[in-house]
Amino acid sequence: MTTRNERLFAAARDVMPGGVSSPVRAFKTVGGTPLTLRRGKGARVWDADNREFVDFVCGWGAQIIGHADPRVVRRIQRRVARGTVFGAPCIEETQLARRIRAALPGVDRVRFVSTGTEATMSALRLARAVTGRDYIVKCSGNYHGHSDALLSSAGSGALTLGVPDSPGVPPLWAAMTFTTPTNDLASMAKLFEQHSERIAALIVEPVVGNAGLIPPDDGWLQGLSAITKQHGALLVLDEVMTGFRVAWGGAQRRFGVQPDLTCLAKVIGGGMPVGAYCGRAELMDQVAPAGPVYQAGTLSGAPVGMAAGIVTLDVLEDPCTYEQLERTGAAMQAILEAAAKAAGVPIRVQRVGSMQTVFFADPAKPLRCLEEIQTTQTRLFPVFHRALLENGVSWPPSNYEAAFFTLAHGPAELEVLDRAARAAFEAVARA
Repeated sequence: MTTRNERLFAAARDVMPGGVSSPVRAFKTVGGTPLTLRRGKGARVWDADNREFVDFVCGWGAQIIGHADPRVVRRIQRRVARGTVFGAPCIEETQLARRIRAALPGVDRVRFVSTGTEATMSALRLARAVTGRDYIVKCSGNYHGHSDALLSSAGSGALTLGVPDSPGVPPLWAAMTFTTPTNDLASMAKLFEQHSERIAALIVEPVVGNAGLIPPDDGWLQGLSAITKQHGALLVLDEVMTGFRVAWGGAQRRFGVQPDLTCLAKVIGGGMPVGAYCGRAELMDQVAPAGPVYQAGTLSGAPVGMAAGIVTLDVLEDPCTYEQLERTGAAMQAILEAAAKAAGVPIRVQRVGSMQTVFFADPAKPLRCLEEIQTTQTRLFPVFHRALLENGVSWPPSNYEAAFFTLAHGPAELEVLDRAARAAFEAVARA
């Protein structure tokens, strides 16, 4: 007998490519039927068959307070009652922009967009315009949205031009993106020495979250800042995931680096579709209508998302919130490591704040780049994922994604994780 989840997914496949609006949701790498979720509250979600799960997907990091937090819900309801979108300035966008500017060092101006992809795409257009150069540098395993210029990866060596990751991306467009390994300053310096006058910007995730979690080496981000300054390029920090998640003010505050431009999304929308790019006035004032660099959006700065973002940052501004997230993260990591050890399964847990990933690899050896992660036993991950689901835990359906948690995750949720992790690692041991 088919479940309601299965019937709904079959209906979705009839009208949407693969039955989803974003690829990883389809569970293709882990197998089985994806969860069609009906509701969420706090740290929990319920699917179409009314099964309850402790959630460690959390809107891919967008939820940091918890699902349907009453403070956010009330603010959204009040704002919706007065209108949802006008295509005109609203008070809330100025208020949220001021909050972001106060939290991020070196930010004078903020431009709102609707998604992280729009933020990175627009920031790089601005970088090309102000430098008069055309080429971009990214690091392997860093994901910056699905715009054409950024859907490229390294070729046979570290210092190669990009090749398209997707059909439909013109090779000449992808070839304008250089790719080097994460946490490899020597390769980055060599690339800039070879192509200095062509490179407009280096864009980097300060904490990589789309290759599984990769923390920055000591000095990595500071080294990137020095290299870009030396060669007259801009440093663009993609804090779509990390912004206001790993610290108040994001990874740049946590690790002590000041970029030229910052890209934000997820947390700043409080669960609504909001993105932004921001930086110094001399750069941002080149954006239309203050300057000649065009970028626009019908839903940019729409009041509902702005209102949700304001109340979310109100909660996060209390330093105790990040102390709580660190305690929860440490407890969660200890649970995973103890459960794996009891089952005799070697794992490496990599965590920064409220982001972490379980790799099936040597526990003592840090994984510093995509190339090293690709040597881990990712084939074991589907077994791990299915067992977690069977035991009431919703985990990201890819070993190349970070797991997240919220302020609503507490002792009861960690107890569920403990039981589920023990069952999951026992299943992996049998596999």
